[in-house]
Formats: sequence, structure tokens, C-alpha cells
Amino acid sequence: MRTQKNTENRRRGAIAIMAQLIGLVKPLLHIMVAAIILGVAGYLCAIFLTILAGQVMIRGITDGSVNIPVTLKRGMFDGISVKTLFIIMGVIAVLRGLLHYAEQYCNHFIAFKLLAIIRHKVFAALRRLCPAKLEGRDKGNLISIITTDIELLEVFYAHTISPIAIAVCTSLVMVSFISQYHIGAGMFALAAYLIVGLVIPVWNGRRGGNEGMKFRTEFGQLNSFVLDSLRGLDETIQYGQGKKRSMEMTGRSKKLAAMQEKLSRMEGSQRSFTNLAILVCSFGMLFLTLLFYGNGAIGFEGVLTCTIAMMGSFGPVVALSSLSNNLNQTLASGERVLSLLEEEPLVREIEEDGTCIWNGADNFTGAEVSHVKFAYEEEVILDDYSLRMEPGRVIGIHGASGSGKSTILKLLMRFWDADHGSVDVSGENVRRIPTKRLRDSESFVTQETHLFHDSIANNIAVGKPGASSEEIMEAAKKASIHDFIMTLTKGYDSEVGELGDTLSGGERQRIGIARAFLHDAPFLLMDEPTSNLDSLNEGIILKSLKESCKEKTVVLVSHRKSTMNVADEVFEMKQARLS
Repeated sequence: MRTQKNTENRRRGAIAIMAQLIGLVKPLLHIMVAAIILGVAGYLCAIFLTILAGQVMIRGITDGSVNIPVTLKRGMFDGISVKTLFIIMGVIAVLRGLLHYAEQYCNHFIAFKLLAIIRHKVFAALRRLCPAKLEGRDKGNLISIITTDIELLEVFYAHTISPIAIAVCTSLVMVSFISQYHIGAGMFALAAYLIVGLVIPVWNGRRGGNEGMKFRTEFGQLNSFVLDSLRGLDETIQYGQGKKRSMEMTGRSKKLAAMQEKLSRMEGSQRSFTNLAILVCSFGMLFLTLLFYGNGAIGFEGVLTCTIAMMGSFGPVVALSSLSNNLNQTLASGERVLSLLEEEPLVREIEEDGTCIWNGADNFTGAEVSHVKFAYEEEVILDDYSLRMEPGRVIGIHGASGSGKSTILKLLMRFWDADHGSVDVSGENVRRIPTKRLRDSESFVTQETHLFHDSIANNIAVGKPGASSEEIMEAAKKASIHDFIMTLTKGYDSEVGELGDTLSGGERQRIGIARAFLHDAPFLLMDEPTSNLDSLNEGIILKSLKESCKEKTVVLVSHRKSTMNVADEVFEMKQARLS
């Protein structure tokens, strides 16, 4: 059974997703460590700027007219003059800006470098999965993963990994600093940091985790719908379906907006709880140190310094807490990207190892499909199907749509693997032939020719990279497209437009046939090669095919009886069997 993975809900926890995403940082670990050190130093500069300001205020109180016992002046900043404190404050203020810039530079360097690496990995995964795994897949959702989901990971790499490490390191330094005045105050600070930086984010993440995944999935489905609507715009206008499509798009947009609103409400409530926790913890530190002060366990400087340190040191954990607002969507995007990278291909390509002596491209001896059974999910397409294709002959396979004609060609190309039976090319099972060698020996003309947004010459040259202009022209002549190309203003340099939309269906199909002629493989597979052509062009191409492929083996699949006229042997497909 061939099925796609369900991406409606996260399949793994937040920690597992983050661990796998962090694993990609290994090549840039030294830069990440530098970013963490710079971030910790920057936050400590900001925190101690307020603490030193508090020291200046303490000096003003204790050295002024207010009568404070001398013994209460003592602390770790004793012996430092007010002037020196101001100089230190100026220095660390400048350092704060420089350190913050350097930290952000490192984080964003890592983020954009890793996004490039991830894109390479994703396209490599798509190449590995193609074509079997992606046939019929939701293209808009796939585009959403490749674009917006990967872009969202920038938030994780630039604003998540190092902030977590910075928050932990900075909090430990501050707990140690506050504990020097009183261990109880230090433990209270630790509890406060854990509540704001851990408890609240985890709570918010758990309640919004699946909502983030649903939002990303719905966003991808909306992309698919928009893409589908744009491609079918002519039909929508022709049959008066504009209002219906518009209403459906409005409904999908409203559903997405409602999900976004729900996530925004969660974000607002999380911020409210965070601010409330900071306020409670700050006043809690004040009341706790006043209690210690009343018991003589701490001095006046300790009360003021611990309170100021508590109020001014929530920056790293607040940044950590705020991550949970966007982290739900970021982790959902990470899950979708990781799931794509982890998908196993239904057909695993065979790499060249230097031991295979098969060389069907130079010595093609025919092909055979023997007792093959093949099904898409529960639908059986071929059942105990056998066919021998002798070299140097044109084999015609005729039948109605859905009878399994195209599937035979895909099995020969090894786009799919048969469930039972064997598929052999030049005496060797295709499962044992290095994939590149197999496809070098075959040319495949599909029903729908995809054209790249490039010149006509470059689109034909896909069949043979590096082909000369003369070779491209010769292939175009065989495909009966040369004369048309020469009528264009720029000839072979003419752009075909996106998806080849400046050309007709027949013109696109003939460019696809020209590719196959240019590839010049001994085994030519043609799937409905003349379905978009008129009778005149069909006759020209079939005549060219007969003349140009005298030394080739051709499998010609079509539902047209006229196309079978050039075949040396015709087989009829009926209900997944051959007659």
C-alpha cells in the first residue's frame, strides 16, 4: 500500500524536534558558542548597569543627610568611588551595544547559513523521493514547506537556540551573585527564573502545540487551493465558477484567520502571565530581603541590590518565555521539514559502485515484463502481466485510459517497483541496474511535457546537457517543431514562459519529443506522444519516428488507433491484462 504521511498533528515532542534541529548546527558549533558567550556578556552588562546605578543611589543615601548606620554600608562594592562607578557604567553601556550586535551577527550568520544547508537537504530529499513518492502529492503544501516553513526556522536558529543557553548561563550567574548577599534570596531568584523561563513557556507550548501544526497545515492547504485556482483560471471563467471559488477561498481564509486569532489570544495570555509573574517575583524579592534585613541577616545594600538585580535580570528569561509564542508555529514548521527529510523513497535508486558490468546503453538486447502485479494503494492496475519487447521493433500498446498502459512505462523506467514479478532490461532486473545507467539507456516521452521558464533551445537540451545547436536543431526537425520555432522572433532563444504557457499543448508535446530524440537512447518509451497533435502533425512525427528509430526499440502507448499504424506489433490492454 502506498500512502502519504499525515501531517495534521505533531508526531514528536518539542524537545525531540529541537534536538534534531540543533543537530544540524554541528558544522557551525564554534560560532554558536561565540554567540552564547557574547550574549551572556551582553546581558550581564545590561543587568549590572542597573545594579551599579543602584550602588550610586546607595552612596547618595548613606553618604548624605539620611542617617544610615555605617555597618550597613558594607558590601562587595565597598572601596569603589562614585566616580569610578560612573566610569564603569559608561564602559559597560558601550560594551552592551557592541556585544549585542556581535551576538546577533553570529546568530543570523548561523541561521541563514543553516537555511541554505536545509534547502539543499530538502531538494536532495525531493530528488530522492521522486517521482513515485511525490506523484499526486499536494503541490501547494509542498511549496509551503519549501518556502515559508523553512523561512520560519530562521526564528529557531537566530532567536531560540542561543537565547536558551544565554538565559540558563545568565540566570546561574545572577543566582550566584544574589546568593552572596543571602542564600535564601538566591534560591528565590532561581525559582523566579524557572517560573518565567521554563514553567510558563512549557505550559503555553503544551496548550498550543497542535494548534500551531494545524495552522501550518491549513496554511499549506490554502496555498494549494490558490495555486490550483490560478492554474484553472480559464476553466473557472468559462464555466462561471468564479463566485464558488471565491466563496471557498474566503471560507478558507476566514478559517485560517480564526486559527491565527486563537494563537494570538494564547500569545496575549502568555504575556500577561509572564508580566504578572515578573511583578510578583520582583516584589517578592523586596519583601523577602526586608524580612532578612529585619532579622539582621542582610544589610541595606543587600536589600536594594538584590531587589534591583531581580527586577533587572528577567531579560534573558523573558526572551525565553516569549519564544513559546512563535515557537509553536516554528516547531510545527520544523516537524514538517523533518518529516519530509525522513520520508523513505518507495523506490530507492541504485548507486554506481564500479562492479556492475551491465551496459544496456551500448548493447541493448530488449526488455521484458514478466508476471507483474502492481497496485496503487488498494487499486490493482496490473495483474499477472507479461510482455516481451524485442530489440529493433516498434511495440504498440493500445487501450482505454486507466487500463495500465502508462504504468508499464513507469515500471520500465523504474519510477515504481512492481509488487510481484520482474521487470528486465537487456537481460537484467531493473532493481539491480545502477539507476543512472538504466535511464541513460531509455528515453521517456510523458503525456504532459513540463517546460522550464527558459529558452526553447535550453528546454530541448534537457535531453542532452551540453548538446550543440546543430544537434538541438536536428532533434527539433525530427519532432516537427523546427519550422514553428523559426517563425518566432528570437527563434530557438525564445522564452517559453512559466510552465510553457506561451505555447500550445501540441507545441509543448513536440518539444518533449525533441528531447527524447536528442537523448538518443536505444530504448524509446512514448506515452501518448501524439495526444495533443492534429492528424497532419501526428503523421509527420510518426513517419519521422519510423525513419529515425530503425535501430531502436520503441514502446508506443496510445489510446488512438491511428498511432498504432507504425507499430510492428500491437498489444491490447483490457482490465489490467494483455491480449
